[in-house]
Amino acid sequence: MPRDPRFDILFEPVKLGPVTAPNRFYQVPHCTGMGYQLPATLNAMRGIKAEGGWGVVNTECCSIHPSSDDIPAPFASLWDEGDVRNMAATADAVHVHGALAGVELWHGGLRSSNLQSRETAIGPDSLPVASDPWQCARMDLDDIREVRRWHLAAAKRAKQAGMDIVYVYTAHTYLLAQFLDADINQRADEYGGSMVNRSRLLREILADTREAVGDRCAVAVRIEIDNEEGAGEDERSALLASLAPMVDLFNVTISDYTQEMGVSRFVKEASLEQRIAHVRKVTEKPVVSVGRFTSPETMLSQVKRGIVDLIGAARPSIADPFLPAKIRDGHEDDIRECIGCNICYACDGRGVAIRCTQNPTMGEEWRRGWHPERIAVAKNREKVLVVGAGPAGLEAALALGKRGLEVTLAEASRELGGRLLWETRLPGLAEWARVRDWRVHQLSKLSNVDIFRESPMSAEDIAELGLSHVAVATGSHWRKDGRGRSIRSAIASYDDTRTFSPEEVIGGAPLSGDAVVFDDEHYYMGSVLAEHLARNGLSVTYVTSEGKVSAWSEYTAEQGRAHARLLELGVNVTVNATVSALRPGVAVIRCAYSGREHEVACGAFVPVTSREPDDSLWQALKGMPLSTLVRLGDAKAPGIIAQAVYDGHKFAQEFGEEHVAVKRERPLVS
Repeated sequence: MPRDPRFDILFEPVKLGPVTAPNRFYQVPHCTGMGYQLPATLNAMRGIKAEGGWGVVNTECCSIHPSSDDIPAPFASLWDEGDVRNMAATADAVHVHGALAGVELWHGGLRSSNLQSRETAIGPDSLPVASDPWQCARMDLDDIREVRRWHLAAAKRAKQAGMDIVYVYTAHTYLLAQFLDADINQRADEYGGSMVNRSRLLREILADTREAVGDRCAVAVRIEIDNEEGAGEDERSALLASLAPMVDLFNVTISDYTQEMGVSRFVKEASLEQRIAHVRKVTEKPVVSVGRFTSPETMLSQVKRGIVDLIGAARPSIADPFLPAKIRDGHEDDIRECIGCNICYACDGRGVAIRCTQNPTMGEEWRRGWHPERIAVAKNREKVLVVGAGPAGLEAALALGKRGLEVTLAEASRELGGRLLWETRLPGLAEWARVRDWRVHQLSKLSNVDIFRESPMSAEDIAELGLSHVAVATGSHWRKDGRGRSIRSAIASYDDTRTFSPEEVIGGAPLSGDAVVFDDEHYYMGSVLAEHLARNGLSVTYVTSEGKVSAWSEYTAEQGRAHARLLELGVNVTVNATVSALRPGVAVIRCAYSGREHEVACGAFVPVTSREPDDSLWQALKGMPLSTLVRLGDAKAPGIIAQAVYDGHKFAQEFGEEHVAVKRERPLVS
């Protein structure tokens, strides 16, 4: 299908100093959970991005010295010749598809605890490091000269490795941003005080970098347009203008990372536009910025109105590495849009390779040989029954169908989507419906997949069909008896007419009076239900066994906003506590540490503790002579949507294969 000519501008080349990006699609530096420890995994993933049409593909933050060590969060490095060899492999994987390769040189300063290297952390002043009970050393002039030397050496290694763009990283409260920050940098020497002084190290490193690599590599700076308080834009604009002669590309953002990296529950597409729109005029240099761009129309508008020169993307390039190619080839309807859940980011924070709710192949390109757009045709064209059209069932049916198998997808309800049908009705979660919508649309293109709605299946029904391969993806439901992390046995008093499950709440159950939500799961569900109830006029008490609202969502960069939202809505928040019992008219709140109890009014109670797998069909089928019988997704092990999608995809990839090769990347003793 020919490309819509309106989008031609997105495929124009953009000159960046001595190099030229082949189009305007720019994968900004983003964390991967892979880093220097998994170079083959990393290179395969970056190569897929370039194959998918991203004109520029950058590394994650790349340490210039062992004193910039973020373990357990993985990172790239350019410390020595071994790193050069691995970085060259990244450049090769990108270059083979005609894209430019960029590297984001990084020093963490006081944000790096250096747990692995055990180097002393350094910073403009001696202040606590980010997450541990010690401080960094105050840098003297010799230390500053050393940082310049480290950065220069890393820039030369980047050039040696064949990188086309070299970053000077001055954002996200890392070392150079710490020098710019007047609160952190209270030095009395030539590197503190005025903005001219606070930016001195940045200018020196830019000059060093330009002199060393500027003949062949573009010099980029990643920098915020405001200070750490979210103000000071005039001062920053003057700084950006003064830096422009030394910079080939400005990668700009804001200091509020929960907006830049915001989840779709709180932040929508192109949210940075009003904040960064002035930078092109101020600098008269090419500008790239992010905005979780998934709509080609939004991308087109950003460029045509002069907001940016290049469409920056991290998460959209993870959800669909072939997003540019699909626009190029006129297949916009096939774009696998990011849902803004930030599971990718969470995995890096957990120290493992990133994964994606929408794209189950992310992070498996090398280990399992998976590709986001291609899947091996099955050797034998078997018939497979998938029961349940939630995230796992939809993905299994789609991937099996793409492999050429004859698939029957049976869904008990009228609508497809499983848990997504009600979860996407919760405040802010509408974009999560993309998980369902994309798969339903792709299934509509497959003539070998038959979908039967309003078709609950029993073991007898399946026996009558005579199919020998069955995947049960019947989901799960929230328990109402209190069993979960903190409470292992059912609480008898929870068996009360005031107790409602999350599904019942969204299904319209008649809650009244004072509502109590008990969150023992710690992700989004408890807080978003409390928000829903508060918005519907109930007085709400939110109780969690953790020390903050939706504690696990710190990994997805939304915890602070979730906590603030409940406070804004007048929700009473009680932390480090459980609901130990229900009594007439009240819930009993027990402190997790002292065991002391108090009562709060309770006319409706919603426990968010754990889920029960709906696996009764699987149990009933176990005695039947089936060639294949598997549980998928939540019917096997209730979890996040990303796990369900992955489980469905993995089943489809491995179905009918005698040998499944899974590579393991690790250092080997020579």
